[in-house]
Amino acid sequence: MLNSQWLESFVVLCETGHFTKAASLLNMTQPGVSQHLRKLETQVGQSLISRQGKGFSLTSAGEAVLAVGQARRAQEQALQETISQDDPAVGEVAMACSGSFATLLYPEMLSAMQTSPSLSIRLEAVPQDKVLAGVLEGRFDLGVADHDPQHPRLQAEHLGQEELCLVIPERASVSPISFQRLEELGFIAHPDGFAYADDLFAMNFPDEFRGSDRLRIRSFVNQISQIPAPVARGIGYTLLPRSGVDSYPDNDRLRIAPLSKQLRHDLWMISRRGRVLPARVSRIAALIQAVSDRLEKK
Repeated sequence: MLNSQWLESFVVLCETGHFTKAASLLNMTQPGVSQHLRKLETQVGQSLISRQGKGFSLTSAGEAVLAVGQARRAQEQALQETISQDDPAVGEVAMACSGSFATLLYPEMLSAMQTSPSLSIRLEAVPQDKVLAGVLEGRFDLGVADHDPQHPRLQAEHLGQEELCLVIPERASVSPISFQRLEELGFIAHPDGFAYADDLFAMNFPDEFRGSDRLRIRSFVNQISQIPAPVARGIGYTLLPRSGVDSYPDNDRLRIAPLSKQLRHDLWMISRRGRVLPARVSRIAALIQAVSDRLEKK
């Protein structure tokens, strides 16, 4: 590696074409500039200038070293500009969350990108374990999880809670709905639905519910945006977080059945501990908090 101080002295010398002027710009003495030149020539192993009276010209080695010095200066200037510029409307943000929360969050992110053409957002809907692993590995700036991971390298901020909803067709009777009526409708199952059923039905139908593996399955869907579709058409019921219901375009054809015992899941925003978040990431974190606040108010 070329000594950066000697290299900068050489670049200024070449740009001014005069030792005295270079020394003045560098706040050095003329012998100091000459010493930097000699040390750089020793490091390179070749003469960099050819003296001509009071002036000089560059050797071929000098021209090559000058090009390196100018390129390094440009790179350092670009680096300083990048470091000093912390614009919430510029750069990339990567985050991960559940599929249901993603469907509610993504329209808000699209709005942010519409108003900020230089902002790029990458949102991935992944299982909980991959949310945490991705933040730990640095692939995601932020993650939304359903629990505090209590990991020494992760920081967790409690966002609020999200209701787990029993979703039935809009015209179905709800006063009150019985477990027998749900079995008649049939369960629109999905990957997370069985765990939801074990949690929610055990609380509300303790005498009739015998486990999610014994539910009458009417259909199975693994595409989060399509899970409410059969219910909206009067086919079966399902269990979804509130975000999955609110984000469905035809949610006026759905009804959330009241239950005597409600279940709410925590929402936590996860980031790497000790990292000072850039302005663009803080902006998205505030957006996530706003979406979570809207959920909790319902």
